[in-house]
Amino acid sequence: MSSKLNLDKLDLQIISAMMDDAGISYADLGKNLSVSGGTIHVRIKKLQESGIVKGTRLNVELKELGYDITAFVGIYLEKSSLYDTVAKDLKKIPEIVRLNYTTGNYSMFIEIICRDIAQLRHVLHDELQKIKGIERTETLISLEESFNRNVQVAPL
Repeated sequence: MSSKLNLDKLDLQIISAMMDDAGISYADLGKNLSVSGGTIHVRIKKLQESGIVKGTRLNVELKELGYDITAFVGIYLEKSSLYDTVAKDLKKIPEIVRLNYTTGNYSMFIEIICRDIAQLRHVLHDELQKIKGIERTETLISLEESFNRNVQVAPL
C-alpha cells in the first residue's frame, strides 16, 4: 500500500508522531524530525488528500463526563444482504460509536457508549429492536477498559 501512495520514512514518522499527539504544532513536529514546519504542513495535506489522514480527534475521558457504560453488541441479521440498510439505520443512533461487519457468529458488531444502564436499555430495546433486518442481538457490558491504543506504524 505505501509504495502505491509513495509514502516515505518521513511520512510514516509524521503519522506516528501525530498518532501519539495530534495537537503538536507543525513547527514543533518539524523540529523533532529535522525539517521545516512548512514541510510538515505539505506532507499532512498530501496525507489528507490521499485519505490516509482523516482529520484529528480530541481524546476525551468519557467517564469524567458521566458516560459510565460501554457495551458491545453482536448483531445477527436475517440476511447478510441487509448489511448496508441496517448499517445506515445504526448510524442514526448517536450512542453507537463503532460498527464492524464481521465473520464468525455475528454479522455485525457495534460499540455503544451510554451514561447509564437506563440509556443503554433505551438503545437496546427502543432503538435496535425497531430496525428491520436485525434478527437478534447479544450484548456484552465492559467492566473495564485496560488500554486503548493506535497500531504502531511500521517504518519502511
